[in-house]
Amino acid sequence: MLSSKKKIKKSGLLITLILITILLGGCSKDLGSINEKGPGGEEKETLIEEETLIEEETLVEAESAYGVEITKDKVSFVDGSGKEVHINKNPKRTIVLFASYIDLWLRNGGDLIAMVEDKTAESLPGTQGVETVGKTGAISLEKIISLEPDLVILSSNTSSQAELIESLRQNNIEVLALDYTFKEDYYQTVRLFTAINDREDLYKENALLIIEGVEEIINKVPKDISPKVFIMFASSKSIKSRGSGTTLGQMLKDLNTINIADIDNVTLEDKGFSMEALIGEDPDFIFVQRMGSDNEAVLDRIKQDAQSNPAWASLSAVKNDRYILLPKDLYTYKANHRYPEAYEELAKILYPNTFK
Repeated sequence: MLSSKKKIKKSGLLITLILITILLGGCSKDLGSINEKGPGGEEKETLIEEETLIEEETLVEAESAYGVEITKDKVSFVDGSGKEVHINKNPKRTIVLFASYIDLWLRNGGDLIAMVEDKTAESLPGTQGVETVGKTGAISLEKIISLEPDLVILSSNTSSQAELIESLRQNNIEVLALDYTFKEDYYQTVRLFTAINDREDLYKENALLIIEGVEEIINKVPKDISPKVFIMFASSKSIKSRGSGTTLGQMLKDLNTINIADIDNVTLEDKGFSMEALIGEDPDFIFVQRMGSDNEAVLDRIKQDAQSNPAWASLSAVKNDRYILLPKDLYTYKANHRYPEAYEELAKILYPNTFK
């Protein structure tokens, strides 16, 4: 039985080992080049043998990274619904029902016969002329079945899509039900997609190098400073706080901050905005995520629920010009292959003397 999602999170250590192994492989090649100039040939042969062993070990590790098991014809893992699934490689007819996965699928070697209706995705290379099967919350099961797909990719934590899983499987359609919150979920998804599409080269490009970039930034963060932060999640209808159990929350936690929604084990995550709690903790930084297409309406909501309060101007983050509206492409939507950029931009804000 494959590991659960919680166990999968821990396998980030395995990826680090893979990166180290790859680097060691590179060192062996350099040594081999030096020995070519020497008088003997035996030492050169030994290094080549060691290099071959390293490459073989790397392949074995890569074939089980992030709880994803890869064989000649199938890819197996525990999906977002907790079910162990076995997906056939190289599907010819794929439908993606969740907009965030469209670019990921195409970028990692896949192609589409249909997808969810989404204005942003329609401009992506590989989506021109592709049929749509409805909006995120109103997918047409009948149309999906009529297109006779080999594989359907959807979001397991979107209830309207999760309800389709059993019907699709009853019609002998393979389903990838994915749950993507943290950066490790991105790494796992890339591992899945590149394995299914037989594109190991893209796994290195879109996962291993991304991991290396993120870890490089995290390792530079000062260990003696822990700024207090508040994540304000704002839409035209409401303001909520976000804790470390979110995509942005994890990023800020990785960067050695203290999220006031986590203090004293009393989480305000996804609960109504509390000006009293904000004033009481007085964070060093306020980061704003905006949701929705009407940006003016979102800003009006922030003014009404937060900035209109006389105490707002007394907050340290406001007085020190550390109230930051984050760009949607990196922090409301998933950063994906741009994770190093997203981490670096936050690090520059938090630690300007270290990241310049």
